[in-house]
Amino acid sequence: MSGKADPRAAGEGTTSRTRLDRGRGALGPALELVHTGRAPTRAVLTAELGVTRATAGAVAAELEALGLIRVDARPGAAAGSQGRPSHRLSIAEDGPVALAAQVHADGFRAALVGLGGRIVATAPGCEVVDADPAKVLASVVETGAELLRETGRRCVGAGLAVPSAVAEPEGLALNPLHLAWPAGAPVRRIFAEQVRAAGIAGPAFAANDVNLAALAEHRHGAGRGARDLLCVATGHRGVGGALVLDGRLHSGSSGLALEVGHLTVNPDGRPCYCGGHGCLDVEADPLAFLRAAGREPGPEVSLLQQSYDLIRDHYADPAVRTATETLVDRLGLGLAGLVNILNPDRIILGGLHRALLDAAPERLRAVVADRSLWGQSGGVPILPCGLDHNSLVGAAELAWQPVLDDPLGALT
Repeated sequence: MSGKADPRAAGEGTTSRTRLDRGRGALGPALELVHTGRAPTRAVLTAELGVTRATAGAVAAELEALGLIRVDARPGAAAGSQGRPSHRLSIAEDGPVALAAQVHADGFRAALVGLGGRIVATAPGCEVVDADPAKVLASVVETGAELLRETGRRCVGAGLAVPSAVAEPEGLALNPLHLAWPAGAPVRRIFAEQVRAAGIAGPAFAANDVNLAALAEHRHGAGRGARDLLCVATGHRGVGGALVLDGRLHSGSSGLALEVGHLTVNPDGRPCYCGGHGCLDVEADPLAFLRAAGREPGPEVSLLQQSYDLIRDHYADPAVRTATETLVDRLGLGLAGLVNILNPDRIILGGLHRALLDAAPERLRAVVADRSLWGQSGGVPILPCGLDHNSLVGAAELAWQPVLDDPLGALT
């Protein structure tokens, strides 16, 4: 036997190492394609990444080895398709999760969210939010830790959604008006401390709830495929907005972009917390709707749920219909101004605004078209948000991002 190395074996080894190095650089982009549903098969993954079939196969195999995706052992073709069948790619149902949490005026909710934006488990929290954010976030994290214990899932990190502008880079909640928290509360630091104290692995993040809803909708919901997406929503109190520009969440120089709640839509309207009058924040949220309908808010369920119930069960009541039309007109005026400034290719509405769109779609679209220059030239699609608990899903996206950026580094 010759002692010389087989040059073909050396060449194959070099090729394998090169393919592996190239594949590792493609792991993050590949995982994001599967995560957002844009690569359902290995053939699509190959085309989207611009690599060879062998490299795409190696990438998919490594993501599967990390427990993130599943590759069908037998390739199959969709009905009516032509060409060579391809292996289907899917999210690993038993894979890791992110801990997501949302705090709002009527309580909190914790959830475990896997890749693909799929909520694995969820649990509601208290109905009265303490004025001390540390107490609330300790309860939030403990609820999430219990979900992790019950499911036995590996956790990659944690994300928190709050109804306040969150200043970067410090992670300060500047205006948590409906929570009675002190202005400038260091919510990210407090949340991260509670996560570490609970023994939960991975980094911790915090951001504005509507920003996170927009991020989730853009990746997994009604905003998928939009380049410039405007999201406006009202949850339990107040009105928030968010913008995705060229496929990326736009939060401004310090995280405070698009405070749409303080657009004036009724100059003679109610005083706002910002010092103005007639802002969207106080003219187009659940409390404004209940008051416009002549209903006294009750303590039994949240203001948002009371508004939903009123539209669903009593829309034939003239007072309820008039209140709906009043809020639709105010909302449409605000949206038209935003369309004139931002020129989005899609608008999605969440919370009570989604219910208003469902109740009076043509009226809302007509108001926006009548008041916006771009609307008169063709109209911008206005759609309801497509995800339940989209702020929770968005909070999980914060925790998943380091994994999407570098799967090997984050998980090994």
